[in-house]
Amino acid sequence: MNEFMDMFSSSDPANVSTSVKLILLLTVFSLAPGILILMTSFTRIIIVLSFVRTSLATQQMPPNQVLIGIALFLTFFIMAPTFNEVYEEGLQPLFNEEITLDEAYDRASEPIKSFMANHTRQKDLALFLNYAQIETPESINDIPMTAMVPAFAISELKTAFQMGFMIFIPFLIIDMAVASILMSMGMMMLPPVMISLPFKILLFVMVDGWYLITHSLLSGF
Repeated sequence: MNEFMDMFSSSDPANVSTSVKLILLLTVFSLAPGILILMTSFTRIIIVLSFVRTSLATQQMPPNQVLIGIALFLTFFIMAPTFNEVYEEGLQPLFNEEITLDEAYDRASEPIKSFMANHTRQKDLALFLNYAQIETPESINDIPMTAMVPAFAISELKTAFQMGFMIFIPFLIIDMAVASILMSMGMMMLPPVMISLPFKILLFVMVDGWYLITHSLLSGF
């Protein structure tokens, strides 16, 4: 314990570098959930997958753990080029003591900002820039994270809900058709959802729904 405390109080450059690395690592781990949810493709993916389960009316099938697991691995797959660029441009030079912590932050934030800017609507970004009274930035790197992150988040929410609406339509048509048939047969006490569920699952399996959903998510990025 004393050696650990001495490492932080020491003026030796090697110990100082190690201390900075530890502090940086702890900071990243503490902010990891927020970074994953609001600064990556995770938000759109998990919302779309939740819409799929809701439109199928299969209650808890697939379970939340499965949906979150799929969303996590799809997020890592989509964000891999960005994460690699962050490591090569920012973290690796910092660990090699080639740049300072401030320079590492600027370099590491550039790929993240570029990714978010490519999927952020100008109207959403202008909302936060105008509210903070920030002049129109000349480049993506001039946009502060405090404005970019919430703008990206609400843009992703809108895109995810648009995709969810398109997913709902075919299953809604099946529900309406089954309800109309049951009413015409006088079976008003029979829940239409109970009858339409097998047909919705059959339709989803026949069109290879999980492949189509995944393809749409990947092509969206």
